[in-house]
Amino acid sequence: MGTKNKGEGSSFVKQAGILAAAGIICRIIGLLYRSPLTGIIGETGNGYYAPAYRYYQMILLISSYSIPSAVSKVISQRLATHQYKNAQRIFHCSIIYVVVVGGIASLFAFFGADFLIPGRAAMVLRTLAPTIFFSGLLGVLRGYFQANRSMVQTSVSQILEQILNAAVSMLAAWGLMQIFAGEDELTRAAWGAVGSAVGTGVGVLIALAFMLMIYHMNRKIIRRRIERDRSRDLLETGEIFKIILFMVTPVLLSTFAYNASALINQTLYLNLMQSVHNASYDDITIINGIYDTEAVGLSNIPIAIASAMASAILPSIAGSFETKKKKDVRHKISVAIKTIMFIAIPSAVGMTVLSRPIVWLLYNTNTDSIRLGGRLLAALGASIVFYSLSTLSNSILQAVGKASKPVTNAVIALAVQTVVAAALLIFTDLGIYSLPIAVTVYSFMMCLLNGIAVKKATGYHQEIEKTFVLPLVSSAIMGLVVAGIYYGLTLTVLKGYLGNAVALLLSVAIGGLTYFAAALKLGVMSKKELLGIPGGSMIVKFAVKLYLLKN
Repeated sequence: MGTKNKGEGSSFVKQAGILAAAGIICRIIGLLYRSPLTGIIGETGNGYYAPAYRYYQMILLISSYSIPSAVSKVISQRLATHQYKNAQRIFHCSIIYVVVVGGIASLFAFFGADFLIPGRAAMVLRTLAPTIFFSGLLGVLRGYFQANRSMVQTSVSQILEQILNAAVSMLAAWGLMQIFAGEDELTRAAWGAVGSAVGTGVGVLIALAFMLMIYHMNRKIIRRRIERDRSRDLLETGEIFKIILFMVTPVLLSTFAYNASALINQTLYLNLMQSVHNASYDDITIINGIYDTEAVGLSNIPIAIASAMASAILPSIAGSFETKKKKDVRHKISVAIKTIMFIAIPSAVGMTVLSRPIVWLLYNTNTDSIRLGGRLLAALGASIVFYSLSTLSNSILQAVGKASKPVTNAVIALAVQTVVAAALLIFTDLGIYSLPIAVTVYSFMMCLLNGIAVKKATGYHQEIEKTFVLPLVSSAIMGLVVAGIYYGLTLTVLKGYLGNAVALLLSVAIGGLTYFAAALKLGVMSKKELLGIPGGSMIVKFAVKLYLLKN
């Protein structure tokens, strides 16, 4: 069921590659369906959905979002020392934990929706409430397989979840808006947002059914492994719940503080724009929907790769740390950070340079919305790098027993970004542009503070040139090439939406090859390192044929 220990130094990168591929596919599906969904429910519907989804995420974070990471770490520590009975007992107790906590959180979201979000958006949160309960169970199963160094199950379940989410969201949104066709526009938009929330729930249910089926198929392997376990030091139920609570609580608080940034920024924006600048609630809700759905949604695509790496690296580093292999821990940290920066830096540059064309391609709304979404995405460019690195360092600290450190760091960063956001919103006319600035400040602070904590906990010294400088130089070369190709084509021969799509795809393809060639020529990645990533052997063969690497 899990991977072997041979070549573990790079195996977690391959496992992360599987999760990352699934994450990218899910993000792409999410982006592709958001455009037609926006066409169905309108920007007003998005404005109702965005705050409800924010509260749903926060309640999910508190109840069960930290469960996969916590379960993965605690079980992987037992698997590293072949305590298969204890690993299984932890798994069973984790299910009990999420049933209780997830059930309470679902009831709170359902009955407290009107208190949390006054108005029509409360309908959306009530619809999302049952999904919180099922997400907890899904999280335990995903964490269990991740602890066994097997990411395929999680990856397939994520893709299934997103496909069903997309399909049902559009169908349910359209159907409900047809049912309430006789109502006013705002009511119809709210019911459309409810339909989108129904899709989220159906996606989670299908993914849960898939994971249960996979677990059932593996039950004989699991049973045989437990029967071979001769360890007598079995954990008591009370002790297991104590372990889960001590692991879940700091991860939960860290993740909560980590994600509270967006909720606080959104709350500050909606309140201060009305009270200080006398802005219309409907207008700022629509603008916030564009920022949240288009700009933030797109910037999260490369960050998803970092999240995948973080999920893959946690059980691997936790196992090495548990068995006192400090050198192995530092090596895995180095490989993970270098791999993430190799992807995050060019992604940030590319999204900054091509922000407007990307938004136009995926959200073909009116010109003003495209322009605003593009500018906001460009403003989030630097945060992609900082969020990617801080997401990874969060997971590293959790793996080495310093799970409380990201909590402290997140609180400090949160306080700084809140002051920055409030000051910009009160004393300047930046409006919605205050939020990406605050987000960048927050993510940079997390990078800095987490980096110091990782160094203290593991003795890891960050390599700068090949990890940051050379990828940035390669990305700058790529950015110039991409800008030249795209704007050269659109200012001369290619016009309109179709012209934008063709020019964008051509410039991205050539830009990707340019970055790859520049990075290899500058020595960012060695042949050995390339062979350690998914599809590495194919990349090496291709690079050798182009004389970018020596055979």
